[in-house]
Amino acid sequence: MVSHLREQARSYRRLTLKHQLLFALLFATVSANAVAAPPPTLAPLLDSIVERLSIADQVALSKWDSHKPVEDRPRELDVIASVKAQAPSYNLAPEVAEQFFAAQMEANKMVQYSRLSDWHLKGKAPDTPRPDLVGKIRPQLDELQKRLLQQLADFSPDRSNPQCPLWVAMAVHEARHDPLIQIAMARATGELCIYQP
Repeated sequence: MVSHLREQARSYRRLTLKHQLLFALLFATVSANAVAAPPPTLAPLLDSIVERLSIADQVALSKWDSHKPVEDRPRELDVIASVKAQAPSYNLAPEVAEQFFAAQMEANKMVQYSRLSDWHLKGKAPDTPRPDLVGKIRPQLDELQKRLLQQLADFSPDRSNPQCPLWVAMAVHEARHDPLIQIAMARATGELCIYQP
């Protein structure tokens, strides 16, 4: 009798566990289906953010060779002044452009510090061509700045969408990004959405 009751209790627990798993699966499916597709303006913006982050490797190589610090406050102030001045022509508030580009620069520095740390640990930097920081890299960043301003403006109507944080998180955690780029992207997009639950 006791063994029969124990067997019934085990069967009930297994059945309950199966129901719990089924409910969790059903909830996850419903939740996933409830997520609206991100607007088409998000992908180009995120691609440009990743492109800007990839330039951080070149900047880090330049800093390695020149023994200059990652922190370049005068350059950062110039970038901020430039984006604030350009913002109205993209229908963006200057403070929005400032906040967005401050995040981009912080994310870029994260990549630089990490790369430099890795190279110090190895005792050498990669043996790859070194583009000129002032002549090649900065003009590339300046051109990218204009594109980012336009893409930020294009995405702006969706920044307050309740699903914006989820769209951005899903993009940041895509498997195609290496862990450092994921972390830097999380910083670069940390204030992109303005929805507050």
